[in-house]
Amino acid sequence: MANFESVIQQLKLERDQAQKRLEQLDQALEALDGLSGFDRSGSRGRGLLSRRRTMSAAARRRIAAAQRARWAKWRASKRGKKR
Repeated sequence: MANFESVIQQLKLERDQAQKRLEQLDQALEALDGLSGFDRSGSRGRGLLSRRRTMSAAARRRIAAAQRARWAKWRASKRGKKR
């Protein structure tokens, strides 16, 4: 059991070191982001940690249906003008 406990202690130590390293990297990224003024996409704005919003499948279906309706309306208006 003593061997098992020492393995657990070692893993906890490594976890703590990795966490400290991640905090250092986050600080470095924040410092660099503040200097550049650009986010990852290359545009000025919300900063390095900004993320794109995801759209639900239902929202994509509604948008697609609305676009198909606009196309159908446009095609119908084109058919009416030819006569």
